[in-house]
Amino acid sequence: MNEHIELPCHRDQFYVRNRRSVPAARQLTEGSLKDWGLESWNRSHDLSLCVSELATNALLHGVPRGRGFLLRLRYDGELVRAEVHDSGPGTPRVPDEPCGPENEGGRGLLLVAALSDKWGVGERTPGKIVWCEFAVP
Repeated sequence: MNEHIELPCHRDQFYVRNRRSVPAARQLTEGSLKDWGLESWNRSHDLSLCVSELATNALLHGVPRGRGFLLRLRYDGELVRAEVHDSGPGTPRVPDEPCGPENEGGRGLLLVAALSDKWGVGERTPGKIVWCEFAVP
């Protein structure tokens, strides 16, 4: 009856539309991993890079003037999930031909797709949630 229930570790931080928000989001990610005992985890740099890419995409494409984005980090002992919530329209996607001259953008999502175990886009009103997940052994 008195089961011990472990709640996931989590961090939520809102960032304004400012170029300094990207390194701040990365610092929050690195600090959270340290707090959760994952600073020497071999994928910690991959996660930080993915957060930087998702935050950059939010600032460039998903955050209208006067708005910002939310970074949500979760760790449940088996999985680290990073989500970037923005209020802009559109659905991010990996370009079909990332090296073509018509695709100046989209390479950040290629990194996210290559480095993370899973990634995707969820709905919110207004905007979207772009997320990635990393399994922790």
